[in-house]
Amino acid sequence: MRFDDVSLKRLSGTPLKRARQPGRGNASTRQLRKLSPAIRFNGFALYEVLLGITIFALGVIALGHAVENCLNASTINAEEGVVRQILSNRMAEVQATKGAPEDSKEFKIDTNYGGIKVVQKATAAELTEPDNTLLNDIYLVTLTAQWKQGGVPQSKQVKFYVYRPG
Repeated sequence: MRFDDVSLKRLSGTPLKRARQPGRGNASTRQLRKLSPAIRFNGFALYEVLLGITIFALGVIALGHAVENCLNASTINAEEGVVRQILSNRMAEVQATKGAPEDSKEFKIDTNYGGIKVVQKATAAELTEPDNTLLNDIYLVTLTAQWKQGGVPQSKQVKFYVYRPG
């Protein structure tokens, strides 16, 4: 069959529009159905974005709690370091002092973490040799530091011997 130029132009022009069939969608919907899935879904759905933001927010909250726990642990460690230093200083004072240590003594030390009460008690050690000979002039000194950490009472204790010849 042979076509002339007029009939070719008529055929290559805009196609005739079909009547819309119910349930089949419009022309753009049909074109989307024909496209491949990689081209059709090139964006994120709203629920995917919300899910991503939720996961990110939970991660940030967990990280915040972890940092808070680290800061609390650091503060507790620094506070206990101060208490150990106070007990160590008092132990050095008792060891350097001449004469028998005091039987009972109590004093309070103010620090950046609050007040620390130090109680010193000294008793005769009553140690014996293997042949049941009593060793005299040896004292058992107990130093106890008491303080509150976050409203909870805390204490740390050091016991040591001191020899004071009489």
